[in-house]
Amino acid sequence: MNKLFSLLLVLSTFFARDSVPNQFIARQGQVTFFSYASVENIEAKNNQVLSILDLDNEKIAVSMLMRAFVFKKDLMHEHFNESYIESDIYPKATFEGSLENFNIEENTKQTQLINGTITIHGISKEIGIKTTITKSEKGIQLTGEFNLTVNDFNIKIPPILANNIAKVVLVKFNFQYLPYETN
Repeated sequence: MNKLFSLLLVLSTFFARDSVPNQFIARQGQVTFFSYASVENIEAKNNQVLSILDLDNEKIAVSMLMRAFVFKKDLMHEHFNESYIESDIYPKATFEGSLENFNIEENTKQTQLINGTITIHGISKEIGIKTTITKSEKGIQLTGEFNLTVNDFNIKIPPILANNIAKVVLVKFNFQYLPYETN
């Protein structure tokens, strides 16, 4: 996680000018997850995800508070934060990666691979994410989805609940980046 903060610090120092053409920020990105289960599906949405996109260096950094996920039921929110993710101990999830072969000059949708490290529940894992990138007059939109295996992040599920929670969770994201401005 220190690398993420270092990147954010370096980028914020670099952004000390009015506007940097190839530096973008998404202050209210969206991440959702869906877990299919035989008893009840679990779905949550987080609309408070911060991300920085540095096209000059082809880097991306994402940070989100785990408690910001909103569930349909309060009990799901409580169990997620207290029993599974342990948000008091591991308050954030992060991703640091490299966007490869994105052509800022191209005005069409591009599908590219982002390779990086995702950290959840204190465990880091290398991951490749297929991402759709759309450039507009205002900024850049990144969307995509990927699967995460619960066991990869040392998230303990009591045996009695093992059938109620999927072993693989579908994660979707949508970031609308705007040019980073200091004013």
